Amino acid sequence: MTDFARLLHADGPNPEHAAALQLYGRFVGDWEAEITAHGPDGTKHIAPGEIHFGWILEGRAVQDVWIIPRPVGSAAFPIAGNWYGTTLRVYDPSIDAWRIFWFDPGRCVFRQQIGRPRGADIVQEGTTDSGDLTRWSFTEITEDSFHWLGEVKPATASDWRLVVGVRAKRRKA
Repeated sequence: MTDFARLLHADGPNPEHAAALQLYGRFVGDWEAEITAHGPDGTKHIAPGEIHFGWILEGRAVQDVWIIPRPVGSAAFPIAGNWYGTTLRVYDPSIDAWRIFWFDPGRCVFRQQIGRPRGADIVQEGTTDSGDLTRWSFTEITEDSFHWLGEVKPATASDWRLVVGVRAKRRKA
């Protein structure tokens, strides 16, 4: 392992904020996913994908990689496009919330959000460069599964629109 990889990765949460870090830390591991892209006209497209979560930066953050569709290099996934991106999730005790940064260099998509628990769910909210609101939610969370919803609310709209739904199941060792 290179020094970079060794210094980036961590074995677990930093003890200083271990309880708060488990909001996303519970996802650490490898996941199989079924992705459903929802078009504004009601069309749906389904593809397999994979998601990988891990501890980084002395256990002070969680990073993930989302690959949709799988295998890498597949034909373009309608509506949502192909994803090969990463999220950096950093707990910020000064706001008792998570600062979320999504990077998908292949599609030139970059998002910033704030994530917090909302009941049994996790909700991340932010805006796009054009001013549309984004809401990404983890729902139906169990030890071995979750449902992720990617929604958008254009600045001129009154309702949220579901763009992508992901049903994930933990990969068995």
